[in-house]
Amino acid sequence: MAERGDIPPLSLSIAAVERDTGLSKDTLRVWERRYGFPVPARDGTGERAYPLDQVEKLRVIKRLMDAGHRPGRIVPLPIEDLQLLADSGSGSPQRPGELHLAPDLRPYVELIRGHDVDRLRRQLSQAQARLGLGSFVLELLAPLNTLVGDTWMRGHLEIFEEHLYTESVHVVLRQGIASVPQPEAGSARPRVLLTTVPNEPHSLGLLMAEALFLLDGARCVSLGTQTPIWDIVLAATAHRADIVALSFTAAQNPNVVVDGLAELREKLPKSTEIWAGGAAPVLHRRPTPGVQALAALSDIAPELRRWRRTWL
Repeated sequence: MAERGDIPPLSLSIAAVERDTGLSKDTLRVWERRYGFPVPARDGTGERAYPLDQVEKLRVIKRLMDAGHRPGRIVPLPIEDLQLLADSGSGSPQRPGELHLAPDLRPYVELIRGHDVDRLRRQLSQAQARLGLGSFVLELLAPLNTLVGDTWMRGHLEIFEEHLYTESVHVVLRQGIASVPQPEAGSARPRVLLTTVPNEPHSLGLLMAEALFLLDGARCVSLGTQTPIWDIVLAATAHRADIVALSFTAAQNPNVVVDGLAELREKLPKSTEIWAGGAAPVLHRRPTPGVQALAALSDIAPELRRWRRTWL
């Protein structure tokens, strides 16, 4: 793996930092004035340009904030203190019901760092065959995603390495989903439409949810990522969806999440439930009326039982 010191210094625009860290442009500007960090340079057109070491610190700060730390206490800290705080475990709260066993996940991270894609996919495929698709998603992938995300946030994985992991999981999950018989269109309920809103390009959580819906006998239609709100409404109508399932990552702007869910709830009939899951903290901090926020993938099965009791 290339060392950071071997790579010429790079910088990111404020829009790229917002996308990469999940911290809004307004937040970055306020911190710059209030705390003296970050300290961007200016490019040839006078726009802010953030060095990669500052972006790495911002990633760690964002993860600690998601764990409940207040920015006023952690933004002024040096990166070494932030890393110690993150490594202490206080920055990695475990979601209830998400970890059912503790497999040794570190070898997967070492395969990612070693760029051994073939072996990584082979081991993931073998784990899926051994555990079964449902347990593979809940007991291995869910905690492994958290570990990979934490490792990346701490600067121990490059972005391209995290992307290699994500693509490998996509390949294995799609193979697993293809092996699950899709129930006949007229008989299976609920009918679930899966997608993400615009500016939410991450589909891994969506695939994991689709696998669990299928295993529980739901009929699934996936639109992939970044579907405009009105098109979600049109697709839900065309496919007579009982549930619209959306996935949000922690990097998504909280206002985009809340506004998108509120608009979708307004446009869909009350008989069509909206389920929202993922790592975006705003789902639970600012719940949207008429939207079912799922705290973990393991909530899908009991929520499906609740839906069937209510609607069938």
